[in-house]
Amino acid sequence: MSPKSPTSAGDRSTVARHGKLKSPHPVSQFFIVIAVAMAAVLVAGLGVAAYTAYDLTQSFTASAVEIEGQDAVPPDIGAIEGGVNLFVAGTDACEEEFAYLFGERCDGPDSSAELNDVNLLVHISDEPRRVTVISFPRDLMVPIPSCTNPETGYTWSAMSKQQINSAYSYGGLSCVVSTISELSGQDIQFAAKVTFGGVINITDAIGGVEVCVANGIQDRYTGLDLPAGNVTLQGLEALQFLRTRHGVGDGGDLGRISNQQQYMSRLARKLVSEDVLSDPTTLFKLATTAVNNVTPSESLTNPLTLVQIALAVKNVPFEDIVFVQYPTGTDPDNSNRVVPNHDAADALWAALDANEAIELTGEVSQGDGVVVVDPTDGATDETPSDDASDPATDASETPAPAETSVALPSSIAGQTAAEETCSNGNVR
Repeated sequence: MSPKSPTSAGDRSTVARHGKLKSPHPVSQFFIVIAVAMAAVLVAGLGVAAYTAYDLTQSFTASAVEIEGQDAVPPDIGAIEGGVNLFVAGTDACEEEFAYLFGERCDGPDSSAELNDVNLLVHISDEPRRVTVISFPRDLMVPIPSCTNPETGYTWSAMSKQQINSAYSYGGLSCVVSTISELSGQDIQFAAKVTFGGVINITDAIGGVEVCVANGIQDRYTGLDLPAGNVTLQGLEALQFLRTRHGVGDGGDLGRISNQQQYMSRLARKLVSEDVLSDPTTLFKLATTAVNNVTPSESLTNPLTLVQIALAVKNVPFEDIVFVQYPTGTDPDNSNRVVPNHDAADALWAALDANEAIELTGEVSQGDGVVVVDPTDGATDETPSDDASDPATDASETPAPAETSVALPSSIAGQTAAEETCSNGNVR
């Protein structure tokens, strides 16, 4: 497996340029969409006893959060016009089990705060179904609307410019959803929160996740030290990998986003591997761990809704599952922060609203956090086709687009699930 150097915007013109992977087990797209949050649905769908699934669902419902100002969500997602939006927040809560791993973050003056450091908006289009996952940088400066803190009852006034990852500290998951909704202009019907500790618990429950490291990673801030190659992460190393910023790309948050996307993509593949699907004990442990580590919105607690979302994306091919980074520019008031690139973002929202296929013309990662695996070396996670001469399965051939697509501005970085990436570590 040999990674390519990051390409320039002019060299990269299509979403499926870097080799085509066969579509996986249908449920895997579901995990790519919402990562660890819905593990219980997979387990229930694979035949876990009804009483067990019911018990897991009851536990999941107990922690549900009300989203302020949210309109009633139809019981059938097919009645939602313009596609379905699901928001997933990853927070840095100082959970007792993992607090010692966070150093000053959990024993300093800000230890009581909880920040939404990972922000993903998942858009599932109307027919034909496509999935677009938009990552919002934690250092993005945005307006935050008036929010009420669910624990104290205190209502914060609207703020014109704050770092996006502070929204959770003002008003919990509801405040983050409102912030993203106002920024994007998108109605968000469903939401969920998972802590970094929750991701680690999920990782350990399935026996670790193998990631690809193109160059070694050394990060004195998190303590991560990984060699180049394929590395299986568990426990502390998994947490370090998710948190590392200085160890990949240019050391910024934009590179970290791509690194986290690689982890989630490979976690999804592990979750639908035979090692997991064929082991009832692992499946039950996975489901139990998931419901104990995920906080859903009230609208997401109906088991039928969860199944409908899974069914809505089950036949979406890899090339139509697109991960993008919300477009930004440097904040003129602080070079360490970024501000929205509204013109580029408007092109993205317009394409989604019109249910048009999108074409990526920019780089795979802002901040050079990952590089793309060269398909000419035959490095994929999939079993090669029996008919190697079949042009439809030739990994080096770019599939022809099935329909007219909209080319997004080159300032929008991203990749499809058909592309394989590796961490662009700082050790050359």
